[in-house]
Amino acid sequence: MRAADYTAHLLRETAPRLRDEEEQTWDASDLMRAQDTELMQFWASNAPGSGAPECLMAGALQSLENKGFVLGDYGPLLQEGLDAARTGDMEALLRIDMQLRALMRAARPDPAHRSQTTTRFADWDSFAAAVDWPADMAVAQASLPDKISAGWLGQLVGAAAGTALEGYSAAQIAESFGPVTGYLRPPNTYNDDITFELAFLETYLAHGAAMTSGDIASNWVGMIPLGWSAEGVALDNLRRGVMPPMSGKANNPFDEWIGAQMRGAICGMVMPGRAQEAARLAWMDAQISHAGNGILGEVFNAVLCAMAFAPGDLHELIERCVAIIPESTEYGLVIRHALAQCRSAPDWQTAWAVCDERYRDYNWIHAYPNAAAQIIALWFGGDDFDRTLTILCGIGHDVDCNAAQMLCVLGLRHGSGAIDARWSAPLLAGDIITYMRRPKTLSFASLVDRTLEAVSISRMENAV
Repeated sequence: MRAADYTAHLLRETAPRLRDEEEQTWDASDLMRAQDTELMQFWASNAPGSGAPECLMAGALQSLENKGFVLGDYGPLLQEGLDAARTGDMEALLRIDMQLRALMRAARPDPAHRSQTTTRFADWDSFAAAVDWPADMAVAQASLPDKISAGWLGQLVGAAAGTALEGYSAAQIAESFGPVTGYLRPPNTYNDDITFELAFLETYLAHGAAMTSGDIASNWVGMIPLGWSAEGVALDNLRRGVMPPMSGKANNPFDEWIGAQMRGAICGMVMPGRAQEAARLAWMDAQISHAGNGILGEVFNAVLCAMAFAPGDLHELIERCVAIIPESTEYGLVIRHALAQCRSAPDWQTAWAVCDERYRDYNWIHAYPNAAAQIIALWFGGDDFDRTLTILCGIGHDVDCNAAQMLCVLGLRHGSGAIDARWSAPLLAGDIITYMRRPKTLSFASLVDRTLEAVSISRMENAV
């Protein structure tokens, strides 16, 4: 159908009918309430699971400065905005928000800034050519059902335990709870930690290796009603027809935050032992909402999970995965610095204190401090599920994202026997509940089965 034919039909085939007072739709109160709610979410919000305070506007400005963008003296305007948000002066806040967004759009990078002197790969091909990829590793077919099940269970446990603590520092958590050795409240699956992985899985099952970023993005728009920071920006871009990779770049100051890093596990889960292919899928998925080092966060976790299927020393696994990310990138420097602290520090607290201070100017949702947290917890966790989770909870920052990914690694390494029933039983008592349009709920068994189906597709396509 031509657009002109349809609009002509609307004009010429519809008879007029006078509306009464109640039917007229000039009242904008509902629209204003929705606009005010969205604006306040950007200026003064709380993490749904933990209640930790967050200001995305401050985070956006902070993130651009982290990357070396010159913003000028925005401080007074930011303070005015915070004051307006606190008092509920929405008219003033709307004006200030516009001015700060215009300032960010006009910002240009300082080429001498340390972040700007590192490499940001423009695309998968250039990145892949710069990496010395490990050979694919054989993974026994018979081991896959238990390992995949344990990987997903690790993600659910990590997200459920960590969501109560996200957005707080190690010091605050230690003072409030001491060492965390169990759920701090009854656990549930209601969070965003596997939401985007479910959309990825749906897409891979439909398209296999021929899947594109656009295919995944289509499922984001259809299946996921909302996102946070980078994913929220990407969803808005996609709904306006801005497709990957621009959907991850346009008006997106959060493109190096944790949102891609938190979904790398699924790319490794469907590619057991195949680091390069897991990385390719991760790049494809990540560029929907991220760019530069934000993409590398998902690549790193995907490689870590893909290589976790094969037996071997845990420290050697970490070292091999760190070596895959080029040292010329800022992400590569971050994970190498974290690894160096692991090798030299007597305990995780000492290693984390150094990294915590190093990334003091980064948001708790940024990929860098959380990448360091992942490596430190995995290194000092000693291949033990409980101890690794206790360390991740003790470190703080984006605990649920970090714990979900790293406990998935341990599940893939050791199978379900590594996970005590006190962690798993409460989560397996009912269906997984999501905030997605589809699926609203799904059984754990069906999630495992669908992932195994995806693994079968990948192994068949690659004759593994």
